[in-house]
Amino acid sequence: MPKSIDAPSYYQATANAFPACPPLQGDVAADVCVIGAGFTGLSAALELAEAGYRVVVLESGKIGQGASGRNGGQICSGFSASQDKLEAQLGKDDARKCFTMAEEAKALVASRIERHRIDCDLQWGYIHAIPKPSHFDMLKSWKDEWDDLGYTDTQVLTKAEMEEKLGTRHYHGGLREGGAGHFHPLNYCLGLARAALAAGATIHEESKVIDVDTGSSPMARTAQGSVKAKFMVIAGNGYLGHTVKPLYGKVMPVTSYIITTEPLGENRARALVRDNEAVADTNFIVDYFRLTGDNRLLFGGQASYSTLEPANLAEYMRPKMTKVFPQLRDVTITHAWGGYIAITYNRIPD
Repeated sequence: MPKSIDAPSYYQATANAFPACPPLQGDVAADVCVIGAGFTGLSAALELAEAGYRVVVLESGKIGQGASGRNGGQICSGFSASQDKLEAQLGKDDARKCFTMAEEAKALVASRIERHRIDCDLQWGYIHAIPKPSHFDMLKSWKDEWDDLGYTDTQVLTKAEMEEKLGTRHYHGGLREGGAGHFHPLNYCLGLARAALAAGATIHEESKVIDVDTGSSPMARTAQGSVKAKFMVIAGNGYLGHTVKPLYGKVMPVTSYIITTEPLGENRARALVRDNEAVADTNFIVDYFRLTGDNRLLFGGQASYSTLEPANLAEYMRPKMTKVFPQLRDVTITHAWGGYIAITYNRIPD
């Protein structure tokens, strides 16, 4: 297993205070057992607990320890696959439904942050940056697709406009979205957990599920107990491994890497990203960056499909950052980490 997936992250260093949830001890019953305390698991637990269900969440480590609390913090539109690829595989009507669901998800995140007063540095604004002039037609196609779907809060940017927004000449244009953005993902997770607990859910950390029965009487077992439930929500993302055998082989864990700089101060930070927007390039394996709440640059990218990884992750990622921002050549990198992202093989909901 790659060491980077356990490396301390910037998010852990700046996490809001949260009391530990005790491990599962003994055998319990619930209406719903949720495996995984990330975005999906905690969102399900919150909704179900508010609806009156008895919910027990089992988390192998700490809340948000997996993909949900270690990612780039982007709130994105749509799916990994473009809308035309969705249409080719699902048909136009179902592809449109998928996009609508994704739009509703962004709105739900915003409403939960407001309703539950989650302190997670939410900022709106997202730029798709093209590193090659040949990608410009793709941006225009995305805008046309989104306009047709009713998502019109977008703007195609020229190279000159990109240079006004970003402290780099690396990009040849971009597509800005007003309806996407970024936040502190671990603090959002902790906010969801707090809300779920307040609604009556039970969360057990350090309770790794070692066996799952998905038959007529669902049950999840840990080393120290079990949960028997009427329903089960499997929300382990790329960290499930062989735990739930029917899902093994359906998704592929991919490692992505992230670094953060020392605090740069507001003036220097805004010279890099003027309007505090999230940015990702349009390569197949994207590089992405944004400012943090304390004016650091967070820069991520690369992808590993194996357990092999660089010996010095910070110095491996530094050239990628300085290719975009050469003025950061001498800054200190304070955190470097990785994490699994689960992707389906066709990059659409499966």
